[in-house]
Amino acid sequence: MQIIKHIIPLRDSVEALRNGAAGRSAETVALIPTMGALHEGHLTLVREARKRVDHVVVSIFVNPTQFGPNEDLDAYPRQLEQDSATLEREGVAILWAPDVTEVYPEGFATNISVSGVSENYCGAARPGHFDGVATVVCKLFNQVRPDYAFFGEKDWQQLAVIRRMARDLDLTLPHADHIHGVPTVREEDGLALSSRNRYLSPENRQRAIALPRAIRRTADRIERGEDVSASLSELKRALLEAGFSSIDYASLADATTLEPLDTRPDRPARLLVAARIGTTRLIDNMPVAGSHDKPAP
Repeated sequence: MQIIKHIIPLRDSVEALRNGAAGRSAETVALIPTMGALHEGHLTLVREARKRVDHVVVSIFVNPTQFGPNEDLDAYPRQLEQDSATLEREGVAILWAPDVTEVYPEGFATNISVSGVSENYCGAARPGHFDGVATVVCKLFNQVRPDYAFFGEKDWQQLAVIRRMARDLDLTLPHADHIHGVPTVREEDGLALSSRNRYLSPENRQRAIALPRAIRRTADRIERGEDVSASLSELKRALLEAGFSSIDYASLADATTLEPLDTRPDRPARLLVAARIGTTRLIDNMPVAGSHDKPAP
């Protein structure tokens, strides 16, 4: 596995991957953007990508522009040596690990803002967050120019923002339809894997399992036709009783546009929740089948 920190050797190395062995057709490349502190969720993305393409590139870049004031940029775990060893075992071809100055050179003055899908939920709770996400992901796409990109569905809003950006800007590498979401990987008790889970105290780690359980119960209620508002109120009550200190949002939304819904629609929807326990903010989501669809598994 190559570990690359500068843009020109990155482009040369990706081009060499595409050319492949003599006599073969152009080979395909996938990008998996991460901020490091890799866990099984990230490795699942790598394994899914390797099923579909010839070569996988993983980026590790803790992006400062998506952190707001008083967020955990300085405390965010950085373990490049450990992560690189893990990726090499998984058969990754290139680890793209640029410094901040490589991504944001002196005088950097461009920002991408995706309206609509970015404005509610985490966008409202973390102003400017999705501008930072969209800008850095667009840069990563332009740096690597992958045929495909893979993201976890745990951050459903992020996935929606990136797909909208790619479609609106007519990105071809990757094309918007080649941006794949991979289902959330969970612990045995149901808690979604996240780099931020390490911030949980043992007591709060036990309490945190109330989050996926409450979301699953609420999704089931809505699919059975129960009142959406009452179901969401019950979800919030269950989380507060379990020990969560506050709830940023709990909403039923159209799975594509993220428009909030007050009734079960006839198309796929998503139940989106962000809540705080101790000092840790957790997000999770689950599908809610439309009234004309089969219930979600």
